[in-house]
Amino acid sequence: MAESEQFNKGLEIRRQVLGADYVDGSIARADDFMMAFQRITTEWCWGFAWTRPGLDLKTRSMLNLAMLTALSKPSELKLHVKGALANGVTVEEIKEIILHATVYSGIPAGLEAFKAAHEVLKSEGAL
Repeated sequence: MAESEQFNKGLEIRRQVLGADYVDGSIARADDFMMAFQRITTEWCWGFAWTRPGLDLKTRSMLNLAMLTALSKPSELKLHVKGALANGVTVEEIKEIILHATVYSGIPAGLEAFKAAHEVLKSEGAL
């Protein structure tokens, strides 16, 4: 199936932020059922939202860290901590984002976020 222009735009920015190995592996492992999700996330999330001109990639990464903390989604947060580093978010900024989100989201969500971020920052050599 030929992919849409929106998918291709999304694939480019998704690879830039999350890394080509991760993105290409996710798509390669997708069967017909899971490919529906790969298409929607690549087209809507990455092709529509991440390519809009109103915010730079660093700001988008910072927003994602706060939202994923609030939603208590540590697995996704790990992925986006790596993306945030790639987009120029500093370790100090990551810490402050998670602290700020903790105040509004609650200690359990913040703890999960801190643990997830710490794991990634250590594995990436940022700590």
